[in-house]
Amino acid sequence: AYHSSFNEYPDMRLVGNLAILPIKTKFRGPAPPVADPNEADIIDETLDLFRANSLFRNFEIKGPADRLLIILILFVSDCLAKIGSARTTPNQIEAGKMLNTLAVDNFPIPGDATFALNAHYAPPGSRTDAEYLRSYLTQVRQELASRLVDKLYADGTGKPSKWWMSFQKRRFMNRSLGTQ
Repeated sequence: AYHSSFNEYPDMRLVGNLAILPIKTKFRGPAPPVADPNEADIIDETLDLFRANSLFRNFEIKGPADRLLIILILFVSDCLAKIGSARTTPNQIEAGKMLNTLAVDNFPIPGDATFALNAHYAPPGSRTDAEYLRSYLTQVRQELASRLVDKLYADGTGKPSKWWMSFQKRRFMNRSLGTQ
């Protein structure tokens, strides 16, 4: 399995044992901005590692950034499943709207009874931390959904890439966030 290169990120803020990493984004929220906009962020890394990591059933967590990577990979799976389950294949604009709605829909965070991976995640230390984590993850999910749509429709045909959509049935670690 491929691990996050951000596990050694200096001065990383943690909520529970989940990394709060800077992202390049146009969405409002509490995420710290990246120092260099030309460098890859955790979202770029998620999109790069998604297909390779989807093939693994086991994933050894090597740091707090890996915990964020797992949540984001599972969210990409849910996004692909959402597009794949649409009655008619959505165009890029429709897919963008569907996935943005999915990103901001209410979802469980570590510590919630319905969060699928509670065994591997520490709950936030306080209600304030929990609210911060929820808004951070919402912002990251919105940015990830936006970049995923750009990747899926990059070929200009108006249809999602079959090379990405072929992963809609794959379950990373045999898990799902169950958000679709």
